[in-house]
Amino acid sequence: MKFLKRYFITFYIIKGLSVAFFLSFFIYETYFHFSFPFLDTLFGLIGLSLLLTQKKEINFWSGFFVGIFWFYWIALSFRYYDMSYMIPFVILLVGTVYAVLFMLISYFSNPFIRAVFILFLSYLHPFHFSWLKPELIFINSYIGIEKWQFGVTLFTLSLALYLYKKDKKLLALLSLSFIIFSINFPSNQNNTDFRNIALIDQKIPQDIKWDPRYKEQIIQKDIFTIKKAIKNKKKMVILSESAFPIYLNTDEQLLSTLKKLSKKIVIVAGALRYTKDGYYNSTYYFINTKVKTADKVILVPFGEEIPLPKFLKDFINRIFFDGAEDFKTAKHPTSIKIDGKTFTNAICYEATEDIIYKNRPRYVIAISNNAWFTPSIEPTLQNLLLKYYSKIYHTTILHAANMGISGIIQE
Repeated sequence: MKFLKRYFITFYIIKGLSVAFFLSFFIYETYFHFSFPFLDTLFGLIGLSLLLTQKKEINFWSGFFVGIFWFYWIALSFRYYDMSYMIPFVILLVGTVYAVLFMLISYFSNPFIRAVFILFLSYLHPFHFSWLKPELIFINSYIGIEKWQFGVTLFTLSLALYLYKKDKKLLALLSLSFIIFSINFPSNQNNTDFRNIALIDQKIPQDIKWDPRYKEQIIQKDIFTIKKAIKNKKKMVILSESAFPIYLNTDEQLLSTLKKLSKKIVIVAGALRYTKDGYYNSTYYFINTKVKTADKVILVPFGEEIPLPKFLKDFINRIFFDGAEDFKTAKHPTSIKIDGKTFTNAICYEATEDIIYKNRPRYVIAISNNAWFTPSIEPTLQNLLLKYYSKIYHTTILHAANMGISGIIQE
């Protein structure tokens, strides 16, 4: 009996691992700079088909490995809190959370009911973390990622699997033709020319970014970058999140320097902001000697806020983060008008949240600091999510990142 039990556990793990492979292939393919739309399509369909049919024990392990393959990097930030010993425990916790989630999806054996659960899986956010979007597996495929397209895909697979189980193999094969309704077609989005904007791809490791010994060196490098953009006749320069590793609003001398430079170029840069109410993660816009700030709306769970009841939040901050307080947030996203165009501001994690795109902005300026999680697949996954939001909302995203993937995303 022990042998059989051990055999079935091993069998479930291997099957779950294979499902996770199909559902995660697109991330690692992109990470290693490959592009195989046919394989993305095929593997995505296989992964979903397995998820719709496997036993809940197998899908438990599918969720466990999907959680790890997609989000193992969450644990890497603990390196910078002198808690590297926590990394394996956090990785196991992440895997377990998604294992339970996938097992709950499998509570019903009917593929149509499972399909409904999978369709709405993107609305479930464990600890306010929203990066598990199953439709993302088709981001580089021939299948569309709109919710209705994903719904058609799931319905088609469920119908084919149901008919196959009823031994109606020919009908099952014919039913797969419904997949044609979920095929992705290029959008008619206007590709605006942004060659007059400099997106700065910074490479400052996290372990020196906030080290006081490097503060002046980083600031001077930023100033040099801005002056270089002016020399290159750019109209706007966008630097990453926390490009200036200080409370910028308290440094009058640096503010004065940036205001003067803004006579020749619009400067967009991330830095902290201090007020009597608390601390903000902000984007500073210097436009013709004037300065405007856009504060972050959505904080990173367990990075900038502890998404737990206050007594637990205070306990964790006291024990693990030396009594630090959560960042404060703005109530609404900020939009800034520059040269006749309106840009909605987004800082890192919130650039992958629907609230930023609620009013379907035509342009978004997003700044990130991915140094917390590099080297890992996190910058790749973030970039794929930005492509997702660009496609869904027909928004052009100008993304400047530190240790990440900078660029203009137009879909």
